[in-house]
Amino acid sequence: MSGQITVVGSSNVDFIMRVERLPKPGETVTNGKFAQVYGGKGANQATAAARAGGEVVFIASVGEDTYGKAMKKNLRGDGIETRTMQFQSGTSTGSALILIDGKGENSIAVAPGANDLLTLEHLEACSGVLRGSALIVLQREIPEPIIAFTLALAEESKVPTLLNYAPIKATETELCDKISILVVNEIEAAALSHLPVGNESEAKAAAIALRKFGIKTVIITLGASGSWVCAEDFEALIPAFPVKPLDTTAAGDTYCGAFAAAFVEGKSLPESVRFASAAAAISVTRLGAQPSIPTRAEIDAFLTKAQAE
Repeated sequence: MSGQITVVGSSNVDFIMRVERLPKPGETVTNGKFAQVYGGKGANQATAAARAGGEVVFIASVGEDTYGKAMKKNLRGDGIETRTMQFQSGTSTGSALILIDGKGENSIAVAPGANDLLTLEHLEACSGVLRGSALIVLQREIPEPIIAFTLALAEESKVPTLLNYAPIKATETELCDKISILVVNEIEAAALSHLPVGNESEAKAAAIALRKFGIKTVIITLGASGSWVCAEDFEALIPAFPVKPLDTTAAGDTYCGAFAAAFVEGKSLPESVRFASAAAAISVTRLGAQPSIPTRAEIDAFLTKAQAE
């Protein structure tokens, strides 16, 4: 199995401030270090899939501004097809303000900008691309009607889908039966399943509950504890790789993109999760969203070294 990965999602410019600790409300923290990089969950996942070896098409909406044009050029540099990106006049490209503390934990505020203007008409114009995909990847930084339209089209066309249920907005479940693969962290899994998710046994219960909504495969990422994977013919905790985190901003996006590349290649579910975990482990040791995302060679080398240890 091989083929095209189509990512439908957000694209932002990230303004990053690295500080010793996250400020409390009303508090100013000084001596921070600033960086500007490209991000957005959709763009990050597209980049991760491409660097992991995938053939990627990116459907998104950006402003007709300096950031939007630079972002398109940046994505093309990773071999991503960007002719499906929609440019919006009169609005800015999406942006995110990210504060990262000394432990690598973060707080993020997002101004959606052009991301909120991705239209159904544009998706309809890209329907041939979507129908020709081996996998469609979605997140929730784009309008809900876009997600619903894409999932319905994918189901009709028998194209598998991966939905990263982040960020949390509403916790509706009516579209769940159209999702092939759901990737969530503990917080997202708890919100969607209405069950606590703090350990392996709770993750197992939540995954089983989520599969009852019609989702074929549920993957709950548990940080350093690994990933709980639940499918019709497979259920297990796949351990994470121990690393010292510097910046966790793009860990989830790197995971999803790398998983998509491995899945489309034909790797088994556990192999795809292990590959994704390795990519995410590398990313958290680096600063920034897209700058932290590893290449295929780096992921393969990491896995080879881990296997030898």
